[in-house]
Amino acid sequence: MTATEHAVELVHAAARAAADKLATDLLAFDVSEQLAITDAFLLVSGANDRQVKAIVDEVEDKLREIGAKPIRREGERDGRWVLIDYGEIVVHVQHSEERQFYALERLWRDCPTIQLPAEVHGPPGSVVE
Repeated sequence: MTATEHAVELVHAAARAAADKLATDLLAFDVSEQLAITDAFLLVSGANDRQVKAIVDEVEDKLREIGAKPIRREGERDGRWVLIDYGEIVVHVQHSEERQFYALERLWRDCPTIQLPAEVHGPPGSVVE
């Protein structure tokens, strides 16, 4: 089983929205084989707490425009790691320090990656893979 076409469309829309707010280190995984609760993870980094919040707001706005509403959002108060759950996809917006510390890409590295649109590959940060 692989991520649905709709899930990939949501990942692409979320990645574009995050890139619009200068998110870095965008990476998407197809986790449908490992998790029954979602098809894909999108990981993005922000340089500071304010940028993390701006990325979250933009992702939610852009996905709402295409009819997707989050089931839940966690971690917004601290602005260090915000998880937005859309059912089919989960978006992780992390402060770059949290991204390095937790290294989710290491945890999910055995999962296939989802190719992101070329325009979302902004400047790379310092994520350790």
